[in-house]
Amino acid sequence: MSGESETIAVIGAGAFGTALAAVIALTGRHKVTLIGRDPQLMADLAAEHLHDAALPGIPLPETLQFSAEPDAIGDAGIVLFAMPSQAQADAARQYEPYLAKDAVVVTCAKGIEKTTGNLLTDMLAKALPGHAIAVLSGPGFAADIAKGLPTAMVVAAENGEIAERLAQAISGRTFRLYPSSDRIGVQLGGALKNVLAIACGIVEGAGIGDSARAALIARGLAEMSRFVVAKGGQADTVPGLSGLGDLVLTATSHQSRNLRFGIALGRGETRDPAHGELVEGAFAAAVVSRLAKSLDIDMPVTDAVSAIIEGKLGIAAAIDQLMTRPITTE
Repeated sequence: MSGESETIAVIGAGAFGTALAAVIALTGRHKVTLIGRDPQLMADLAAEHLHDAALPGIPLPETLQFSAEPDAIGDAGIVLFAMPSQAQADAARQYEPYLAKDAVVVTCAKGIEKTTGNLLTDMLAKALPGHAIAVLSGPGFAADIAKGLPTAMVVAAENGEIAERLAQAISGRTFRLYPSSDRIGVQLGGALKNVLAIACGIVEGAGIGDSARAALIARGLAEMSRFVVAKGGQADTVPGLSGLGDLVLTATSHQSRNLRFGIALGRGETRDPAHGELVEGAFAAAVVSRLAKSLDIDMPVTDAVSAIIEGKLGIAAAIDQLMTRPITTE
């Protein structure tokens, strides 16, 4: 891939942030620094170039730099926020004083603000005035990205030239980004696919069958499309990488935390079905269900997932409810 040399900072030393920093560093074109909160962890990563807690057995590029100091982002023209969705507001407040004046900020989380229902780009635009805000999303597991397995995702910005710049800068031999101007559709696809992956996990855990999963993916995609369009996104974004592509990956692979969470629910596990893992779809389900009602959008799968997670609806009742809905034209 072509693209001018950039100084890039990735904030968030979890699996996804580390994988992104590694794959960008592998392009050999940029100065890339991974920023984490734990000074000891960052010192260990700098010494060993391994992050076995997040990406076991995967060596990190020797050119990748590491820091626990917020001012390490000061010369970065591109700053990726790779912490979980519900931590992005705090990160914006913490790092805003250190951002270069013209830095582009890219949110790499897939979620909606739990308390407000706002998109992450809207929240970041308010918290970081004067900075262009973009979003990176699509079907890509951290381990696959870090191993150099072929992966394609989307980066969306309001300004098409900025989206193109980001796509050129971050893409490499095994990691390809497609630019988009539909920040709304790209973000909602990333948030809703997590909810639908929980639903598919419930189907698997309850032993309902692959035919039911296929129907759920198709009907879930229809829900996603209705919601995206109602919120001002583009219908064409939904069958793309950030919608259908990410949904298929997350709803079928056991690497997905959301799928595993749904499987545990489907098996009737009630004591910490997440097994201590962060499950973005569990946050998003209630938020999206509430927003859909306010917009008068019919989203029965999302509503059912939200009700199951909150303990208001049992698995058998949810299936019965979905299967006895009025028959309408496909």
